[in-house]
Amino acid sequence: MIVRPTWLSALRAWPTVMLMLFMSVLVCVNGSLAEDDKSSQTTLDGNWQPWQILETHSGRILPFEEWIKILEQHDIIYLGEEHHNSFHIQAALKVLDQLVADDIEPTIGLEMFGWDGQAALDDYVSTSRPITNDFLEQVRWKQNWGGAFEDYAPLVTFARDHHLSVRAMNPPKPLIRRVVQLGLEQAKGDPEWATWGILRDEIVDDPAYRERIMDQLKRCHGGTEDHFRTMYEASMVRDEGMAKTLVTRQKELRKDTSTTRRIIVSYTGGGHLQYNLPVPKRVARRLGEDIQQTTVYMMSFETNKADHVRAHMEDPIADYIWLTPMGKTNPAKPCR
Repeated sequence: MIVRPTWLSALRAWPTVMLMLFMSVLVCVNGSLAEDDKSSQTTLDGNWQPWQILETHSGRILPFEEWIKILEQHDIIYLGEEHHNSFHIQAALKVLDQLVADDIEPTIGLEMFGWDGQAALDDYVSTSRPITNDFLEQVRWKQNWGGAFEDYAPLVTFARDHHLSVRAMNPPKPLIRRVVQLGLEQAKGDPEWATWGILRDEIVDDPAYRERIMDQLKRCHGGTEDHFRTMYEASMVRDEGMAKTLVTRQKELRKDTSTTRRIIVSYTGGGHLQYNLPVPKRVARRLGEDIQQTTVYMMSFETNKADHVRAHMEDPIADYIWLTPMGKTNPAKPCR
């Protein structure tokens, strides 16, 4: 019997080993690609469901547990709602509740309150008083927002129960009305402008913002060119004012020496965060872009809206789209 050296046997077997190794790697790669393809089909073929969270840059559906950890890495989280949709309030509360559970203290910025109601809002959040007509009058709810306060009360109640700060984000409504009526330059002559410190702020007319807002105004409203101009200027003032509110709070948090992790959660209509233009870009400009921000566009969903969702994915309206069940019927026809 001839005994071959072990090394010679191994050498002759090497091509077979390499072939098997190559085939194994190929199977793994193909399997991975198949998974990716499957994932892509799952997210882009329109088979979405309410309560799914879509990452617009990748098309992935993210589980809430993974997604919230991503959100927690930011300084400001923008949640954009469809007004008076109770499911969007539930979604916001889910985010806020998880932040608190993770030992993060959120400041809640609310579009629904004007600066002229901040003192009354602070007083309400710091006590256990029930909602009364006196409170609604003091916070100027009807003048600045209107509609049922009960729709948004859960956010304020959450802040009160967890001893959180709530910031009224909007410039007072009378200022905005004067801009719509008179135009920006003429409205600036009103003494109220000096009272609220807006005269010291630059209100930037950004070309990309102008294109989006003017297009929406002309599609959604009737009127003359002068009317479109003053409505556009009022939009600039509102968004600049809301950015001012968030920046002021962010600067306060930066000066805080406590070890508590703090995040700002901005809760507004989705139009104020779309394409990062209205408020987020103005915040970044004011802070020299030294800010970590992320945007979440909440959208009521049913199967016949798949094309609408897909359009917002292809031209990303926000960093994330959070699908929810349909809210109550809005008497005002939505304009897209």
